[in-house]
Amino acid sequence: MFRRNRNQATPTARTRRIQQSLRQEEALRAQGIDPYAQDVAAAGAVATPRRGPSLKVVLLIALLLILVVVVGGGILLWQRVSAFNDSVSTAPAASSALWGPLGGEERVNIALFGYGGEEHKSGNYLADSIQILSIDPKTDTTTAIPIPRDFWIEGFDELPDNGKINEAFAIGWANGGAQEAATATTELLSQVTGLEIHHWMAIDFAGFKDVIDAVGGVTLRNPTRFRYTWNEWRFQHGAWDHRFKRGMLTLTGEQALDYARARYTDVPSESSDFARSIRQQRVLGALRAKLGDGGISSLGPGLSLMDALAGRMTTDLSALDLFLLSSHINPDHRIELKEGRILEATTNTIGQYILVVRHRDSSTDYRPLQRYLERELAKPIPKKTPRPRASGK
Repeated sequence: MFRRNRNQATPTARTRRIQQSLRQEEALRAQGIDPYAQDVAAAGAVATPRRGPSLKVVLLIALLLILVVVVGGGILLWQRVSAFNDSVSTAPAASSALWGPLGGEERVNIALFGYGGEEHKSGNYLADSIQILSIDPKTDTTTAIPIPRDFWIEGFDELPDNGKINEAFAIGWANGGAQEAATATTELLSQVTGLEIHHWMAIDFAGFKDVIDAVGGVTLRNPTRFRYTWNEWRFQHGAWDHRFKRGMLTLTGEQALDYARARYTDVPSESSDFARSIRQQRVLGALRAKLGDGGISSLGPGLSLMDALAGRMTTDLSALDLFLLSSHINPDHRIELKEGRILEATTNTIGQYILVVRHRDSSTDYRPLQRYLERELAKPIPKKTPRPRASGK
């Protein structure tokens, strides 16, 4: 028998597998596919692109990132608010004295004081502006009660030698700084007016200017043109230094302070404390308009206000309460303590101009004033004044 040549031998099973694999590789290469790519599960398989994460995973990651940003931003914001609170308030940052009462049935009364401060040249701790904000939660309306600084007070420990009500603030300051000044004057106001005054705020002139500048100035409508000076001699001789035109005014902090305080003017009606209090209210209303309606757009102005007020304001309300109060600084109604109606002008023993209560039985009788305020506050406000928009118009 003849033996077969090795070249003519029948391929083994191993050889056949190798040859088949080589043919499959050649076929894949002909299709432009790398036969050794990881995505080829088996010889002859068609490669498929790698899939990214699912929509659910993407949304979950996005939600987690937003949560991290919000929580982190909230912590930073709270740290800033807490630091501001510590610089101006006697109340803890994480507290609120107004949250419940502003949703209740009884009036909430808050005293506001404006004073010269260290940068004012004379009489720096006399209260230049005194107002009571009386908030009625049932109707969500606010009534402003400006108190003339020449209002004469007798018979109270806060003014042991008698005096104008603005002197009580200066005496309190001498006894214990801003907190004692505001606390003592608030107690005196409560006794004189018969109103329970629950809280107080005090701000100096520099703080007032900084607040206006912090929001980029304010715009308001001035109904009466007047010229003014800060020098009494120039006033008496008709020599005026500045003026405010009639119509829309855009005021810087310095101009807004002058507008609110000017008393030596060429228009007699604009020289009174009553006119000054009305102008002050216009400025506060314009400031409230700049703060917006309390949404995200109010965050920037609110933070700027905190920076401006730090060290310039003192209050027994927390930062949270100041936020709640901000919507009420532009009142819906005013009660004027006018001469000839509830007050009358006279002079004290050294010839100073003062205002006293009409129809009183004695120099320490304030019951006519208390009854007057009770009647006025009981009257319904005919039409609620629309809150100003952020545009200030």
